[in-house]
This record gives sequence, C-alpha cells and structure tokens, in this order.
Amino acid sequence: MIEFYAFQALKTVTKSKIIKWVWIILAIAIYLNLFYTLFTTPRSAGQTKAFQFAAGFLITFLIPKLVLLIIMFGEDVVRVIQKLITWVGPGETKPLAGRRAFISKIALGLAAIPFTSFLYGIIKGRYNYKVLKYEIAFDDLPDAFDGFKITQISDIHSGSFTNKEKIQYGVDLINEQKSDIILFTGDIVNNKANEMDDWIDVFKNFEAPYGKFSILGNHDYGDYVDWNSKEDKKKNFQDVKEIHPKIGFDLLLNENRFIEKDGQKIAIVGVENWGKGFNQAGNLEEASKGINKEDFKILMSHDPSHWEYKVKQDELHYHLTLSGHTHGLQMGIEIPGFFRWSPSQYVYKQWAGLYEEFGRYINVNRGFGYHAFPGRVGIWPEITVIELKKGTSNA
Repeated sequence: MIEFYAFQALKTVTKSKIIKWVWIILAIAIYLNLFYTLFTTPRSAGQTKAFQFAAGFLITFLIPKLVLLIIMFGEDVVRVIQKLITWVGPGETKPLAGRRAFISKIALGLAAIPFTSFLYGIIKGRYNYKVLKYEIAFDDLPDAFDGFKITQISDIHSGSFTNKEKIQYGVDLINEQKSDIILFTGDIVNNKANEMDDWIDVFKNFEAPYGKFSILGNHDYGDYVDWNSKEDKKKNFQDVKEIHPKIGFDLLLNENRFIEKDGQKIAIVGVENWGKGFNQAGNLEEASKGINKEDFKILMSHDPSHWEYKVKQDELHYHLTLSGHTHGLQMGIEIPGFFRWSPSQYVYKQWAGLYEEFGRYINVNRGFGYHAFPGRVGIWPEITVIELKKGTSNA
C-alpha cells in the first residue's frame, strides 16, 4: 500500500519513464537486499554491518514513502467525501483543477525532509559527536571534590564501526575535556568480543588522572546470538569482560571503588545490567557493600529503568546515577531549551539527558556509537561532562 501510493504521487508529477523505472528498480533492490541479507546471514553471526545497512536503507526510503501514503490517502478520502456530497446533496462539488498534481508535489516535498535527514544521518550523523556539559551542586559533596569533572560515555557498540579516523576523532574529543575521571556505562560490543579487536588501539588512549571505570550493558552478555553451544557463549562473555582492562578500564561487576582526594573520598558503584524486560544481573545491594549512607555515591547502571524502579528511592541515597542504553532511539528532534521529541520517550521515562527526583539525579547518555540503524537523525552521539560542585543542591 505504501509503495502504491508513493508511486502514484511520482506518476502525477512526472511523465518520464526513466524516472519511474529508476524508482521501481531502486525499491525492488532495497527489498531484495534486505531479504538476501536476512536469509544468508546465520543467526550465530549476530547483527552484522550488512544487516544494519540493509535495514538502514529500507528505513531511509520507507519512512518518506509513509509520508506520501498519509498525504495521498488523505486526499483520496477527501475526494470520496466530495463524491458522496455530489451524489446525495444539492448542486455539484468539483475538485480544483490540477489539485491532485499540487497535492503530489506538496507530498513529495515533505517526504524529501525525512529522506535527506536519514541520508545525512547515515553519512555524517553517526559521527556528529556532541559534548554536553552539566554542573550539579550537592550540599554533602566532600570539599575536596568541588569542581571534580566526570566524563561519561556509553554504548560504544564497536561491532557497528566502519571509520577509524572518525572514531579516533571522538576519542580525542573525550580527552580534550581533561576530566578527572572517565566512566563508561556499558555495551562495548553488539554481541561478540572480537568486534572490539580492531578498536582496542584507539580506545586504550583515554586519559583520566583519577581512573577509568566501566560496567556491562545488555549487549555485552551475548544474549542476542544463537550460539553453537553454551560453552561458546560463556567464553565470549569472559572475552568481553577481558576487553575492559585491555583499554585501561576497571570493570565493576556489582562492585564499588572509593576515589580519594586530599584525604576525602567518594564512592563509584557499578552494577551489572538491570533492565525492565532485559537481563537483570545487576545487584545493587552486592555492589554497595562497604558503603555507608553518608558517603557520596555515583552509581553506574546501564539501563535507566533501573533508576526508575529501584534506585531513586533507595534508602542508601545514590546522589548521581549514570546510564545509557536508550540511544534516544538515534532519531528525533531536539531544540535545546525549547523542544525535544523521540519515539524513545514512549518506552523510557528517562530517555536522554539529566533528570532529578527526590534530590537525586540521573543522566541518560545518548550513546557514543550506534546500533541497528547505521546512523543518527537529530539525536547525536554524546560525550557527557559533569562537574560536581559543593553548594546548595540544584534540586
């Protein structure tokens, strides 16, 4: 139905057989490429780059055609109503001359907006890194940590990368922030540990004087691959965990570490993945052993639903939680300070950016990499820099 109405719009505005055949052949090629990729890729391979681009081009062409369907179908509805009025009512209602062609031109013009946006998202948007900076004040922040800077990154998804120069630019941009500590909140791969092999030499260059700490995300467990055996899955999981020390990160598996500065300290707590409807290996109680309520705490938890359902009202009082996972669905509209929208907000209450409840904060990072759709439209890859301040709480 989408293809039929989209082609009707094209036919109305052009008589060129070449354009029509190019339109048809391109549509067929996109569908065939998707089906070929689906049927020739073994499930043991996980989500491949070939699948990402097949799905990406399908979305790039299909969503604009959906716009055409809505407008052209709507115009058909109006025409039917006019016909009914003509048959049952007095007088005669005639459509304006050339109205169909005019509507088709409007529809094609509007459809061009998502088409160019998605095309840009694939070519440029996936590497359009943005540094987002926040300053958060806490009454009980130890004095020594006033002005302490945290860089958060999340959702690297190394199995999707294709351009080492662009990734190196992103890593250099992270180092340019000169933060005291770097925290990575999960999903270092799509599925398999070997996806990171070509990128270790890039990501091992992070610099942070007070250390680099990380956790696991839902994709790091290998749950989305049809493994040949349980042993293969178990080995892959172990290999994923071993990636972190190779790039200089201390992987926290339901554990915590204290950062000391001038005789004072804050706690860095890292849980395994806990998500609504996903793997729930995260154990907040286990991760917080040895920590007191009065200690200042930064929690790393990959999925923001953990904060919503478990963390934000916990009696131990986690001052700041850092999450990722949503990617902001990699598509949406954001006008800073005025408007933002993404389909992700219908799934996650906290889907991107900084939120506060009960005097406790969560930042949901939009992700460094990309997954499924090989691009980003309006929701750009993010590097978060948070500066902790001693003072009256922002809440």
